[in-house]
Amino acid sequence: MTISAQPIAVLADFGRVRAPRWMFAAAILAAITGAPDAAGARSVGAVRAYDGTWNVVFATRAGNCSSTNSVPFAVSGGRVSSAGGGKVTGGIGPAGAVSVRISLGLSAASGSGRLVGNSGTGRWSGIISGDRCSGSWQATRS
Repeated sequence: MTISAQPIAVLADFGRVRAPRWMFAAAILAAITGAPDAAGARSVGAVRAYDGTWNVVFATRAGNCSSTNSVPFAVSGGRVSSAGGGKVTGGIGPAGAVSVRISLGLSAASGSGRLVGNSGTGRWSGIISGDRCSGSWQATRS
């Protein structure tokens, strides 16, 4: 087996010519996005502030769905998952903004809102057992 040095030499030459441009672009990108710092550590801590089990009560305002349902959700490190059945995906931002998608069989719904301390509120919509429905939700941390 023979390995040619020619492709490596071409890449090495490319790096010398383009390196100042790439370093400049990387510096600009780092300045815009921000390097990891204490603020980043604070936002991770802020997201973890919502960890725990949350009981969420869904109230239907429009559509032919049951009027209320209560479902537990688990939150860990800013990720929302099921604590009682069905597939739940979503997340919570450092300021408590939450976005979730729930599916169980042929039913699916999505919701968004805000958590503050040990409670939260928001709106949801989806197709439940073939009917388009929407409403509000309220959450309490257990």
